[in-house]
Amino acid sequence: MKLISERTARINTENAFKVGPYIAALEEAGNTVIKCNLGEPDFPLAAHIRDEVKRQLDLDNVHYTNPQGVPSLRKAVAKYIGEARGLDYSPEQVVVFPGGKPPIGMCQQTYTNPGDEIIYPSPGFPIYESFIRYVGAVPVPLHLREEIGFSFTGADLEKLITPKTKLIYMNFPSNPTGGVASRQQLEEIADVILRTCDENVRIYSDEIYENILFDGAEHYSIASIPGMKDKTLIATGASKSYSWTGGRIGWVVFPTIEEAKLFTNLNINYFSCIPPYNQEGATLAIEAPESKHSIAEMNAAFERRRDFVVDALNAMPGVTCQKPSGAFYVFPNIAGVVENLGIAEAYAGLPDDVKRTTSPSTLFQMFLLWEYCVATMDRKSFGQIGAENMHFLRLSIATGMDDLKIGMERMAGAVNDKAGFDRFIEAGEHFS
Repeated sequence: MKLISERTARINTENAFKVGPYIAALEEAGNTVIKCNLGEPDFPLAAHIRDEVKRQLDLDNVHYTNPQGVPSLRKAVAKYIGEARGLDYSPEQVVVFPGGKPPIGMCQQTYTNPGDEIIYPSPGFPIYESFIRYVGAVPVPLHLREEIGFSFTGADLEKLITPKTKLIYMNFPSNPTGGVASRQQLEEIADVILRTCDENVRIYSDEIYENILFDGAEHYSIASIPGMKDKTLIATGASKSYSWTGGRIGWVVFPTIEEAKLFTNLNINYFSCIPPYNQEGATLAIEAPESKHSIAEMNAAFERRRDFVVDALNAMPGVTCQKPSGAFYVFPNIAGVVENLGIAEAYAGLPDDVKRTTSPSTLFQMFLLWEYCVATMDRKSFGQIGAENMHFLRLSIATGMDDLKIGMERMAGAVNDKAGFDRFIEAGEHFS
């Protein structure tokens, strides 16, 4: 009898958190690390939201509450999501979760049986892929194409749909690329789904970055395309729009009340309920006019940082970087750096057991971290299947401009430092 179940070995992780101990070790050694790894806005929670949470605590609103979510928040979510997308939803279709992650895995558990196929974007939020084998389903990566803004077409999706397709993940604006979908694109994708998928296939539309948009871009939901509302789950929350990652307030609007009830029961089994004082804070965040101003200020800062970082990256030899229209990441192509520094050859010379834990972009990521003290994320952190020859980094611009300037100066040195990279490889440490 083994202590640990077999399925536990099938689940992966989110590498953005794994980098944390490395950063701590470098800082303990006296280094200043520029942190471009975590997707967390660096702005404080707006005062009007913070004050409401304090008020709720003073009211002793700290006890068990409705496992589906407090009625005030579900009503606010249904109204906001519906009006923003031209749809009509009931508060009974809304379920509140402790952040955006739990419903990702719960949906895989609830909608799929072993052997069912789940299509998800790659690169994409790592939990999409990491959870699939855990539940016994089959991962089917939908590789986003750099030449069309890290997006995909209806034809790209149609190639992957089979009679076993049960769940399709979509994420616009995208993590890690910042890609934003047009309505025309979503109409094309919806046409494929409506023509080819079983009526019980569900679309998980992760719209957590819905309010982080640049250059006048608009957010569209596939749920708003005729015929898609009854197939689509809209998932979003408070973490990104309100710079409130630690509040752990996310929500999903389900196609039916019956499905919402199933997930409410899962909440009961897993969490009992979500802290009511934070839920009431989220209600105010959605409804208060001040929130629009807070979001606009944050977006303006992100846009300035994006422009600076994209220009700085494109000035580096071996790096090309598109200008994203949403979220707060940039996703540079470092294929030229891999070639210029001899990273591919170094990777090829590693023992097989080491190769399995790293990649060329990971080697540059680790070189950049350990030798230049800039924390980024590698391509394989956002989907490993079929990504062996894809050389990218994700840099979060959710850090101050002064730090970003230092980070870009350091990275500009790293991309030219072949001798330093050779020494890093010779040292034989920190390859993953």
